[in-house]
Amino acid sequence: MISDDTVQSIRKFTAERNWEQFHTPANLAKSICIEAAELLECYQWVPEAPASDTEHAQEELADVLTYCIMMADALGVDMDDIITNKLAKTKLKYPSDAVRNNFNEYEARHHSARLRN
Repeated sequence: MISDDTVQSIRKFTAERNWEQFHTPANLAKSICIEAAELLECYQWVPEAPASDTEHAQEELADVLTYCIMMADALGVDMDDIITNKLAKTKLKYPSDAVRNNFNEYEARHHSARLRN
C-alpha cells in the first residue's frame, strides 16, 4: 500500500499551503472525479494511450491517488482496512468459481445486488 512517508509528504505539502481548510470530503470527492476524468481523457478515442502519453497518464493517476489518500485521511479511515473489507464483501458477492470467465453470471449478480439496495 501507500507508505507512511508518502502520506506524510502529502500532509506536509497541504499544510505548507494551508489547504486543509478546503479539503472537505465533498470537495475531495469532487476532485477525485475531476482527476479521474482527466486520466480517462488520456485514453479518449484510442484503446490505449500512445507511448508518448504514458507520462501524462501517470501524472493524472498520481493526482487521483493523492486525492484518494487525502480523502481517506479526512475521513479518518485506514486505507488497508477499507480495501480489505471491501474485497471480502466483493468476494462473497462474486465468488471466483461462479464468475470466472462468465460475464453473464457477473452481470446477473451485479444487477441482483443493485435491486436489493
